[in-house]
Amino acid sequence: MFIGVDPHKLSATIEVVDRHEKLLGTGRFRTDQAGYAAMRTYTKNWPERVWAVEGANGAGRPLAQRLLEDGEHVVDVPAKLAARVRLFDTGHNRKTDARDAHSIAIVAVRTTSLRVLRADGELEALRMLCDRREELTRLRVQTVNRLQRLLAELVPGQAKKDLTALQAKAILATVRPRDIAGKTRRRIAAEELADLVAVEAKMKKATAELKILVKARGSRLMNLHGVGPVVAARTLADVGDIARFADRNRFASWTGTAPLDASSGEQNRHRLSRAGNRRMNHMIHIAAVSQIRLDTEGRAYYRRKLAAGKTKLEALRCLKRRISDAIYRQMLADADRAASTSAAETVGTGPGGHCGATHESSAVDLPPHIDTSDQPLPGPAKPTLQPHQPARKTPHSRTPQTTG
Repeated sequence: MFIGVDPHKLSATIEVVDRHEKLLGTGRFRTDQAGYAAMRTYTKNWPERVWAVEGANGAGRPLAQRLLEDGEHVVDVPAKLAARVRLFDTGHNRKTDARDAHSIAIVAVRTTSLRVLRADGELEALRMLCDRREELTRLRVQTVNRLQRLLAELVPGQAKKDLTALQAKAILATVRPRDIAGKTRRRIAAEELADLVAVEAKMKKATAELKILVKARGSRLMNLHGVGPVVAARTLADVGDIARFADRNRFASWTGTAPLDASSGEQNRHRLSRAGNRRMNHMIHIAAVSQIRLDTEGRAYYRRKLAAGKTKLEALRCLKRRISDAIYRQMLADADRAASTSAAETVGTGPGGHCGATHESSAVDLPPHIDTSDQPLPGPAKPTLQPHQPARKTPHSRTPQTTG
C-alpha cells in the first residue's frame, strides 16, 4: 500500500491507495504529537505500507525524519512529478491538499525510481552545519556592509572593496571624532567590528567541523582542486547516495551544468541550463573560479577553451561541467571503496577494495573514453544492468537516500 503525503508546517493530508490505484483511505492530521500519533494509528490498518512524502528535502523533511525514526519505509516524491500527474489527471493544475495527496500516491505507484530515504545521523549533522555556515556567511556580508557604510562616513575616500576585520580595526584606530554624532558613529562601528570578529570565528569553527566530518565519511572530494571543506560537505549533504544517478550526464543535469539542447531547423546550438540544484551549481562555480585563479590543469583547460573561440562565460561553463564529471567519478570511487572495505571487514580479509582518485586529482583528468563537457541533457536510462557488471544500483531500483 502507498500512502501519499502532502505535508505542511501544521498539517499533513494523506491518501492511501493500493498497487491498482484503488482508494483505500484518506485523512487530514495535525503535525503535533497528538496528530502524528493519530495518523500512525490510522495507517496501522495497512501493515505493508510505503510512505510517499512530497519534498522530503524541504517542507516534508520534519515528517519524513519522524517516520524514519519510527522505522517506516519512506520514499521522496519530487513536486514536479506530482504536479504532472495532477495536470494529466484533472486537465488543469488547480491545487487542493486532497488532490495533491492523491497525485503523490499515484506517483509512488507508477514510479520505480523514487529515492528510498534512510536515517543517517552523520549526513544530517553535515547538512545542518552546511546550512549554519551559509547563514553565517550571509550574516557576515550584512555586517561588512553596515561597517563599510559607517567607515565611509567616518573616513571618506578610504573604503575597501573586500574589507577585513584587521583593516576595519586599523581604520577605526585613526579616527577620533569630537562631535556627538561622530562619537556615536564610531561606537556603532566598533560594535559592528566586534560582531564581524565573532561571526568570522564561528565560520572558522564551522569550517573545521565540516572538514572533520567529511574526512570521517571517507570522502576524497577535497583532493580535487578547488574543492574545500565547505564545497565537499555541501556536495555530500545534497547528493547523499551517488548511486541514484545512472551516469555522469544525469548527475550534470541535476547540478545544472549540462547545457540544454536548443537546436532548431539547420541551426545546432545549446543554451545555458538554469534547472537543477542551484546550490550545487554554486558550489561547482566556486571550485571552477578557484581552479582558474590557481595554476591548475583546470586553468589550462579554461584557456584552451578561450583559444578555441569561446567566450569567458562559455569556457567557465565547460570547466564547470568537467568539475561536475570529476565530482561524480570521485564519489563513485569513494562509494566503491567504502563498499569493498565493508565487505572485506565482513569476511575478515582486511581492508582491500578499489582505489579512488589520486591526491593529484583534477577536474580535467578525464579518461580517454570520456568525451568533451559540451554535452546536452542525458537520454533515457537503461532498464537494467548486465549480470557481469558491478552491482551498482540504477535509478530503476529503489536506492537508500537520506532525507536531505
